[in-house]
Amino acid sequence: MGKESCFGEFGGRYVNHILNSVLDEIDSEFRKDIVAPDFKMEFQNIMRNYVGRPTPLLFAENVSKDLGGAKIYLKLECLANTGAHKINNAVGQALLAKRLGRKHIIAETGAGQHGIAVASICAKLGLKCDIYMGARDVARQKPNVFWMKTLGANVVPVYNGTQTLTDAVDKAFSVWEEDPRGIYYLIGSALGPSPYPDMVRTFQSIIGKEVREQILSVEKKLPNVMIACVGGGSNSIGFFNDFLNDKQVKLVGVEAGGTGDAIGQNANRMSTGSNASVAAIQGYKSMFIQKDNHLLPTHSICAGLDYAGIGPQLAFLGTKGRIRFTKALDNEVLAAAKYLSKKEGIIPALESSHALVEAFKLAPKMNKDDIIIVNISGRGDKDLFITAKEIDKDDWIKFLDEEIIRLKMTVEKKNSKNNI
Repeated sequence: MGKESCFGEFGGRYVNHILNSVLDEIDSEFRKDIVAPDFKMEFQNIMRNYVGRPTPLLFAENVSKDLGGAKIYLKLECLANTGAHKINNAVGQALLAKRLGRKHIIAETGAGQHGIAVASICAKLGLKCDIYMGARDVARQKPNVFWMKTLGANVVPVYNGTQTLTDAVDKAFSVWEEDPRGIYYLIGSALGPSPYPDMVRTFQSIIGKEVREQILSVEKKLPNVMIACVGGGSNSIGFFNDFLNDKQVKLVGVEAGGTGDAIGQNANRMSTGSNASVAAIQGYKSMFIQKDNHLLPTHSICAGLDYAGIGPQLAFLGTKGRIRFTKALDNEVLAAAKYLSKKEGIIPALESSHALVEAFKLAPKMNKDDIIIVNISGRGDKDLFITAKEIDKDDWIKFLDEEIIRLKMTVEKKNSKNNI
């Protein structure tokens, strides 16, 4: 274990000596860059003109009226370029990597939004890009896989373990260890060995900074409750960070409750019924669903929340009571996504819909002058192959069958012309 930042007992750096020296180099560059005027100017320029920041803070008027009680506001990270908050951190780390002289970027992805973000900024900056993704996630996130490839990234399916995000992280680490000074590993969530949790939080904190300015401009006061989904934790810690010292603002993180409380049915690390315990895995110490330092199977309806661990700062804030953790079941998540779509004309990612489940439960119990802000961390078009078969299974199967017939007819017609 080398030089590192910690959050109570969590965090740190548990890596071999080769990666330890590389992480020292990354840490030094990061501390220098975030205060350097030229770096800040380049980052802010890309945020404004490429990412499209600031993203809106929308009053969900129809939902608020329908549910009664508190006003619900939505931070629309889904409107950032690439469709999610992931681009904020991807830009920051990609610029840092260029300053370190790295021209080959690797990343892990679950739902695919981090993969798309990394592929996009690598295309813009002219960097080689490999994305590691669990084979199961490749199958259920086909739209994002297609776009990553279109952006020029090499998508590498990972067939180990449960073939999900946890295994993609393992694979990316093993590849990085083979060439740590030629490759830059662009971690997408607020986890991993130090300084990654600090870097991801810093680049994602733009979300919370915007929220503070926006809500004060509209309501002239801070919110009562802020709610975000929590997988590894990049959207939630970025959303919460600017409000950690405002004790009157309650912070709620919503985990994947999946289909039940048994191991393999959820990805619940911090909320009631959790099967997680403290361990040092994948380079850092945190709460993991594990036994004897081996990660156990998890489940979520969405690929972005089925990670077996949680970012160390979030684990610390949860154990200290600053963040209250809860969970949402798969069927509740689908219902929340469908409800918001029909009431507000916004199609949320299934990850973000976990946060909506809690907001919809809380709002009716609160006063009319109370305020809830939900981070809509991503848009739901990426989840088409999941939501379509869950919400309208018969029509979706009919469409797929017809599409196969159309494809066969197109191929046969093309072959017939070639044979003339």
